[in-house]
Amino acid sequence: MDEKKFLRQCMCCRTFKKKDDLIRLTKDFKTSEIKINTNNEIQGRSVYICKNKDCIEKAFKKNRIEVLLKSKLPEDVKIDLYTVLKK
Repeated sequence: MDEKKFLRQCMCCRTFKKKDDLIRLTKDFKTSEIKINTNNEIQGRSVYICKNKDCIEKAFKKNRIEVLLKSKLPEDVKIDLYTVLKK
């Protein structure tokens, strides 16, 4: 079996990891809102990011999330990303 088939790539550091080791951000195709997609309940365009502070700060600094999802990232989602790190 192909090992990479079940892995996802972090949008910042480009490392491949298991889905459970990454945070999934999804732009809802109905409302165009960006949300943290914890249970794969939201359908739409998604990006994955590592659960570490360096990758998240790098994504904010270079506006990578906004560029890849082609939408403005709400401030509350930024705060939610940091709360996910503390868990």
